[in-house]
Amino acid sequence: MSIIITLIPLFPMLGALINGLFGNVLNRRVVGRIACGSVALSFIFSIVAFVRLLGLPHELRSFTINLYSWFSGVGDFNVPVGFLLDPLSCVMVMVVSGVGFLIHVYSVGYMKEDPGYPRYFAYLNLFMFSMLILVLANNFLLMFVGWEAVGLCSYLLIGFWYEKKKASDAGKKAFIVNRIGDFGFILGIFLIFVTFGTLNFDEVFRKSGEILHSGGIIPTLITLLLFVGATGKSAQIPLYTWLPDAMEGPTPVSALIHAATMVTAGVYMVARTHVLFLLAPISMNVVVIIGLATAIYAASIGLVQNDIKRVLAYSTISQLGYMFLAVGLGAFSNGIFHLMTHAFFKALLFLGAGSVIHSLGGEQDMRKMGGLKKHMPVTYRTFLIAALAISGIIPFAGFFSKDAILMSAWEKGNPIIWTIAVLAAFMTAFYIFRVIFLTFMGPSRIEPDALHHLHESPRIMTMPLVILALLSTIGGFVGISVIKGGNIFGTFLEGVFGVHAEEAVHASLSFELLMMLFCMAISGAGIGLAYLMYVKRPDLPGKTASMFRAVYRIIFNKYYVDEIYDALFVKPVWSWSTFLWKGVDVKVIDGAVNGVGNGAMGIGQVLRALQSGYTRRYAIYMVLGTIIILGWILWFR
Repeated sequence: MSIIITLIPLFPMLGALINGLFGNVLNRRVVGRIACGSVALSFIFSIVAFVRLLGLPHELRSFTINLYSWFSGVGDFNVPVGFLLDPLSCVMVMVVSGVGFLIHVYSVGYMKEDPGYPRYFAYLNLFMFSMLILVLANNFLLMFVGWEAVGLCSYLLIGFWYEKKKASDAGKKAFIVNRIGDFGFILGIFLIFVTFGTLNFDEVFRKSGEILHSGGIIPTLITLLLFVGATGKSAQIPLYTWLPDAMEGPTPVSALIHAATMVTAGVYMVARTHVLFLLAPISMNVVVIIGLATAIYAASIGLVQNDIKRVLAYSTISQLGYMFLAVGLGAFSNGIFHLMTHAFFKALLFLGAGSVIHSLGGEQDMRKMGGLKKHMPVTYRTFLIAALAISGIIPFAGFFSKDAILMSAWEKGNPIIWTIAVLAAFMTAFYIFRVIFLTFMGPSRIEPDALHHLHESPRIMTMPLVILALLSTIGGFVGISVIKGGNIFGTFLEGVFGVHAEEAVHASLSFELLMMLFCMAISGAGIGLAYLMYVKRPDLPGKTASMFRAVYRIIFNKYYVDEIYDALFVKPVWSWSTFLWKGVDVKVIDGAVNGVGNGAMGIGQVLRALQSGYTRRYAIYMVLGTIIILGWILWFR
């Protein structure tokens, strides 16, 4: 088992090294096969590990291996490079490597003409390696290494087309905003070490019940600092602004970052440290509030965006809010369940959007699309399945995971929380079918220049769409909770979260069925409203925007949050740094250094004039010097 666990992250690292060092001299086909093959091997070994775990009793489904001592003998500070494979990390590695593999395959077709082809796959493999290290780490420090490596890779991938200013700026923005969150994360790690004397998960969680008491200031402070890191990585209020701008990267990168990897790291970290969060009720409430606020806030922005990728970006932020709502309510397995189903349908949505953009020669404005259904039948059908899944329509995957979260909100939260979550679900159904109707239906609004690009994507791009569509259809059945003993997913994670986290002890089967039907009706209402406004009455959106012009302008401009951040933080920091640069560094420090240099040069010029080589001048200098010295002596005698 140790070899299997070690090989899971090793293969992508080898792929990154080979393509990074030799990609420019290798055939493109070889580069693509190395990149895809390395991730495929990771996925295969993840499946093997999963099968091994299934064959063990719940209490034995945990393997910890220490490869070597990273820090040892430095006082009490001992940190190994070690991996932990349990049901939670197993789910994550299967999702990361499985969805990641499909995105790699899709990228072979999407990026085939790009001059940076080898570099792209080297970055992509490195990203996979970093994410696998993050989810397999058995201690906080190694998790932080994977955490930071993922951030670095996101900077490289978002800014992949660095010659474009927008892409370069987006990469830097993602890097800087994430560093703000990471500062909180590392402070939390420091406090954990000070409190427990160790950074190993098993030891920290074992000692937490002995050292900490529920509701105490220490567990509250630790978990709040950890959650600051989660808000940055998983794009929650107030550190979400980097994610919409990340759309400047290649579309497969958007799918990888938004679906199964980077943005889910925060949710995974909170779920992994659930033992600490359960000791901090205040922190759990903060997670609920932030998650719920982010879900409704991002969904509202998605209603009016015209860039197809930006709609999906705000959709990701909103769905991550749902996940945090679940884990904040203590429904940890429900949060991870939605993480898994979201990986399927969100990757499908982004790859479908990429197929459309690829077909239209780079066009992303939905107002310049329409009528693509007949030209791109595979893309349309798979995109429709993903839209039904994220809307929560039975029997698609999103229905089961969303229903589980909404039931947790009803039973463990309060009616207000549930109502807001349902409203966010309504908005989700509306904006995602707005994308469907504007992109694939109605009259064609395609620019003449883009018409000659119009085509269905090649098989290497459509096959991942078909597989993800299948997963988005059947992936939710592992979480059926209305049948006794049928919640396979929750049962599998029971060994991690315990029986106390069995999320939904439902009042009755009939009540749950009623709630399911009601929530699906709400989603259906959102779809119906989108159909009315963008198919039956296409004049209504314009009239509605005119009627509520001020509100529309605020939402369309994303509540002016970026502008507020610029005014409060970016511009003052820029002005202060400019002052330090031009005022202090250039004028004071450089001025002083240059002044000393110029003074020395002036003295040198004077001294050089004295060294003329004329004997008569030397004699005059000697006489004058003698007179000056004698005068000085006589004057002060």
